[in-house]
Amino acid sequence: MTTETTTNVGANDEFIVPDDPSLADVADVAAALHTDVGRGLGGEEAERRLKRFGPNELAGAPPVPKWRKFLAQFNDPLVYLLLAATAISLVAWFIERANDPAGAEKLPFDCIVIVLILVVNAVLGYAQEARAEQAVAALSRMAAAHATVLRDGVAVSIPTSEVVPGDVVLLAEGDTVAADGRLFSAAALHVAEASLTGESVPVTKNVGVLEAAAALGDRTNMVFNGTSVTQGTGRFVVTATGMRTQVGKIAGMISAQKEEPTPLQKEIAFVSRVLGLAVCAIAVLVLAMLAFVYGFNSTQDIIDSLLLAVSLAVAAVPEGLAAILTVVLALGVQRMARHHAIVKKLSSVETLGSASVICSDKTGTLTRNEMTVQRVVTPSGEVLLTGTGYEPVGDVTDVDGNEIVAGDGDVRFDAAMTVLRIGAVANDGQLNDDGGIVGDPTEVALIVGERKMLRLMAEASAAPEAPSRYTRVAEIPFTSDRKRMTVIAADAMTGGLLTAFAKGAPDVLLAYCDRIVVGGDVRPLTADDRRRILADVERLSDGAYRTLGSAYRPLGVDAVERIDGIRLDDSGALAIDVADQPDAIEHGMIWAGMVGIIDPPRTEVRDAVAEAHSAGVRTVMITGDHPLTAARIAKDLGIIGESGRALTGDELDRLDDREFAAAVRDVSVYARVAPEHKMKIVDALQEQGEIVAMTGDGVNDAPAVKSADIGVAMGITGTEVTKESAKMILTDDNFATIVAAVREGRSIFDNIRKFLRYLLSSNMGEVLTVFGGVLFAGFLGISEPGADSVTVPLLAVQLLWINLLTDAAPAMAMGVDPSIENVMNRRPRRPGDRVIDARMWSDVLVVGLLMAVVTLIGMDLYLPGGLLTDDSAMGATHDEQIVMARTMGFTILVFAQLFNALAARSATQSAFRGLFSNAWLWGAMALSVALQLVVIYVPVLNAAFGTTPLDPHQWLECIGLAAFVLVGSELYKLVLRTFASR
Repeated sequence: MTTETTTNVGANDEFIVPDDPSLADVADVAAALHTDVGRGLGGEEAERRLKRFGPNELAGAPPVPKWRKFLAQFNDPLVYLLLAATAISLVAWFIERANDPAGAEKLPFDCIVIVLILVVNAVLGYAQEARAEQAVAALSRMAAAHATVLRDGVAVSIPTSEVVPGDVVLLAEGDTVAADGRLFSAAALHVAEASLTGESVPVTKNVGVLEAAAALGDRTNMVFNGTSVTQGTGRFVVTATGMRTQVGKIAGMISAQKEEPTPLQKEIAFVSRVLGLAVCAIAVLVLAMLAFVYGFNSTQDIIDSLLLAVSLAVAAVPEGLAAILTVVLALGVQRMARHHAIVKKLSSVETLGSASVICSDKTGTLTRNEMTVQRVVTPSGEVLLTGTGYEPVGDVTDVDGNEIVAGDGDVRFDAAMTVLRIGAVANDGQLNDDGGIVGDPTEVALIVGERKMLRLMAEASAAPEAPSRYTRVAEIPFTSDRKRMTVIAADAMTGGLLTAFAKGAPDVLLAYCDRIVVGGDVRPLTADDRRRILADVERLSDGAYRTLGSAYRPLGVDAVERIDGIRLDDSGALAIDVADQPDAIEHGMIWAGMVGIIDPPRTEVRDAVAEAHSAGVRTVMITGDHPLTAARIAKDLGIIGESGRALTGDELDRLDDREFAAAVRDVSVYARVAPEHKMKIVDALQEQGEIVAMTGDGVNDAPAVKSADIGVAMGITGTEVTKESAKMILTDDNFATIVAAVREGRSIFDNIRKFLRYLLSSNMGEVLTVFGGVLFAGFLGISEPGADSVTVPLLAVQLLWINLLTDAAPAMAMGVDPSIENVMNRRPRRPGDRVIDARMWSDVLVVGLLMAVVTLIGMDLYLPGGLLTDDSAMGATHDEQIVMARTMGFTILVFAQLFNALAARSATQSAFRGLFSNAWLWGAMALSVALQLVVIYVPVLNAAFGTTPLDPHQWLECIGLAAFVLVGSELYKLVLRTFASR
């Protein structure tokens, strides 16, 4: 007895669905779901159900409230210290205000400004993280899985999230099951359910009603969300989506797991920690030096010194590195997506720049994937079909170009029609009325070829056959091991007589034939016939044609009952699944002929292969096609030279491990390979230290794609299983896109190094400025002889302001910097190479030291007793002199960091190369200059930041001294380039 539940479908509809659909007949399930298994749902009804039930997605972790994300920006020990010091300063101000109202400041400017800067910094950090989250979410949407469903009787591909209860979903080998559902059609259907049940062996599915309730693993007439089709085809009615599926119920019991940081993020976090510890040590040292040089004579001295030390630590540690890194990676990956390469994980960008070998399939990736039947070779003669692409328009000619007219009784036309008819019946492809295709382009090419012939027959009034003449009643599906497909179909024009139609690799299919049809007459297949057919295969393959053979076997009706017990049921369908016993059908077949399908190389791929070669990236073709076809295409594209050849799977099997490793090192074209060969090739390349990108589309490619360092799935022809296994998806299935992605990956990695070089060297400049200002205070005139209070070189608020101005916008703009170097003109980066290597640390120290020197020189000019004291510094009080000197040093340090932003765009190339190519960087620099002007010239901010207005000649001094950072960096790069060229 089946228990039932009531579920609302629409606004006014209710239906009753069995709790366990495996115990109910398909017709009852479909009726309960208000759906037609032959047409599926209508578009409007599907939208209504989607609103009712929600997206077909598993619920994630509850979103973190925005206020908590904002407060998390303050979750840093250094910020806590700064806030504590600010609170102490505020208390001291209140005490001073109470004891001496006239002498104390009217407002605690230091406290107010520090808190405001921290709030603004938190707002910027929050905005960066929000942008990163949005970018990552956008990438997730682009990489979303798709399912093929029937909508108004038409097969369409939709995002899995839009599947609703009552949808009719079509399954094929390599698909991921989009929802839970009741099967009503299954042909040799096997589903891997290990992810749900733990069963390691794929489950064979059927459509019969179960006699009793069973465990999930034994519900053979059901399919479940998240499982994958390993073989065969099928159709099912969706009974549950989202969290109502079996996997959804499990997911509801599992807490969300935090995503593991990428290697690059780990290294950045490590650098931040090390830098933080180093700066904290320096801050403590500065505090000790202040105590030693001046002595703390008052509470205010302690507070000022503490604020300086903590502010130095806060300003010197680039807390926003992780957020900037995520934003830069996400924006770069979005640029790649706009160019047809969807990178599923940001971490994959790190590996893209290191790729040294690209293993690519041929069809659709190196070629245009516009499969077109151009030649039909039959025992009665050879004909050519004109027209390209998927529009069923063209003519039939002989090999000399003479037109062959339908209806003239030419046996070559009729024989070609037979070959194409077989290919169109033994077919899982679909050609829509609008020219769109569903399924394998090779299969659709056969349908197009048949449609061309039918159109010519109709135009000649030659009694054309209807495309729907044959009704499929059973199928033995194609697999990569079988290399053939057989369909049993009933012929409406002969009263339902059954015929087995087969298509597949000619050399494979020929082995199952013992007869041949010539001029409409069937006779035994001779040895000479076989040699002639195989010679035709060689000839077509050498011309870069993909060949598919066609054969058939009349079964009648009575004959079927005599084949190993196979019989028809009352509805006219075969009573058992013939896919379980292919030998009963696939023998004694009649050879009809073969087609030559051309898929020309993509014009842009040759240039992409050459570019990859110049970048030290080797291209390897791995295909299931004929070796002559593979070699011809590889030569045309420049993958191999004219003397090169393809190595076959059989030849690979005869090699021992040492010979196999040697072959993989030298051979760049592999043909007629099995899935295990692809995996073995990838493993061998990786053992040789190569970083391998591997393309794939079929389920048989998934293991090699997953094993590769960069698995690349085809977005158009790829199966869902392969897409899930891959790290990158090509939406145009184009090899040139892979090379473009490698180039973009290298550029992104270069940009990461750019802003790291900029941030670290700029922060190093701040640290060395304060450290040098305290250490050499007496020489520079920063401290007044006999002074009884602490005089710091720069105020805490000034350091924090510099950090706010220069760490956010310029660093982010450098993350999207156009490349000023040819990133594809160097060898791939090795995985073990550090992002921040010894060379970068030397750059950081050189630029940081130069920045500190020019800043302290600018301050020294305006301090009495200094080494280079300007006459204009005389006549002012010490307080006025120190304010002017700090303003100069403060401004010089800001401009020095902006000049550093230009210099840091390359470790070796001149900053003047592509100087104005990054409008975002110039905009960020202009914003920083404008804000600095506000701080210098707005009176209320003068009091808050301890600044004073500057005269024009002082501005010239500031800019001139700051420009030495750019000049010094240019000279340093010139020396490096000179030594590198020797």
